[in-house]
Amino acid sequence: MCAEHQIKIQDSAMDNEKSEVKLIMIAAAGENDALGKDNALLWHLPDDFKRFKKLTTGHKIIMGRKTFESFPKPLPNRWNIIITRDPHYSLPITDGIVVHSMESALTLVAEDAQAYIIGGGEIYAMGMEVSHHIELTRVHGTFEADTFFPSIDSNEWDLVQEEYHPKDERHDYAFSYLRYDKKDTP
Repeated sequence: MCAEHQIKIQDSAMDNEKSEVKLIMIAAAGENDALGKDNALLWHLPDDFKRFKKLTTGHKIIMGRKTFESFPKPLPNRWNIIITRDPHYSLPITDGIVVHSMESALTLVAEDAQAYIIGGGEIYAMGMEVSHHIELTRVHGTFEADTFFPSIDSNEWDLVQEEYHPKDERHDYAFSYLRYDKKDTP
């Protein structure tokens, strides 16, 4: 088993090589791990939106139903995988699919080079066990929220990159881009 906990699947090729996917969680959370309230974000950070778009465009994205419904329209140029417990939930789009478990979602991304987990709180909690990287925008403030990002355990994750962005005329809050890598395990 690979040190990065890569999800391995049996390739259908005759040479029986393994293929791997890197799962990356991407989120913006306050200093108290606040993600949102009433199915809405708590801040408007244009540079963070641009970064999210740049990183996720062209990839499969895994999200919960509430996160999907919080967008005014489906995210373009991405394959949307929506996890819901509702067996009758259907999508009004053609570039996505509904699944009923994280395991089913992981099966759909198994042959990709990378895929992103984009929320919400319950989906991030499930993603902590299977992800290899976290791209976290830490918004410098404490917010009232009803949805939270799970705590990042420093015994399991290494902070490998940090970039500070000050408050300015377009951003009501200062924030930092943080990249975490899953630590190697025996």
